[in-house]
Amino acid sequence: MSHSIPVQKDADKLMSRHRLLHKGQQTKAAIVEAALGLATQIGLEGLSIGALAEVMAMSKSGVFAHFGSREELQISVIREYHHRFEQEVFFPAMQLPRGLPRLQALFINWMARTSTEIDSGCLYISGAAEFDDRPGPVRDALASSVKTWLTALHRSVLQARDEKHLSSDTDATQMSFEIHGLILALHYEARFLKSSKSLNRAKQGFEHILQRYGANSLKD
Repeated sequence: MSHSIPVQKDADKLMSRHRLLHKGQQTKAAIVEAALGLATQIGLEGLSIGALAEVMAMSKSGVFAHFGSREELQISVIREYHHRFEQEVFFPAMQLPRGLPRLQALFINWMARTSTEIDSGCLYISGAAEFDDRPGPVRDALASSVKTWLTALHRSVLQARDEKHLSSDTDATQMSFEIHGLILALHYEARFLKSSKSLNRAKQGFEHILQRYGANSLKD
């Protein structure tokens, strides 16, 4: 019986540490959420510990304690954006059969996400404009995320060719480049030029790409 009190105290301390850790993780997630919202509006470069502290109604030191630097905050935002991109665009497409169905789903999902970002902006695109000539960890994190996604797109094109859904002489690198170009054009025309026809043109452009590489037209 004499050991029961110390054991209980140790258990209470452990539970307390777990609660604090959980609360800290929740707070950090909330900060990243707010930071992501700001970044899509004002860009990654516009993020600051001070601005975020004001939005979160926290002290600067409180925000800083979760990240340690503005740079780490920016990288955390990039990681969260990439995670959401995968959840909305990549993983749903992976549920479909390899080949053309998967490739079509990737593009449809990508278009859908781009269309929802017309008002807020795409972090991949705005980030590229901000950091294209600024070497460092933030640029590296951003470029790595984009390259990861484009590699997945390229792999899907290769699989469609292997499944004989595309011509056997399909240049997967060129086709991926053209598909990526459609998304960039869609974002530019929809967000900057306010074109109401940009979504249909992107879809039509994808159909043309498929036809040129030996596939059937995109089905609704």
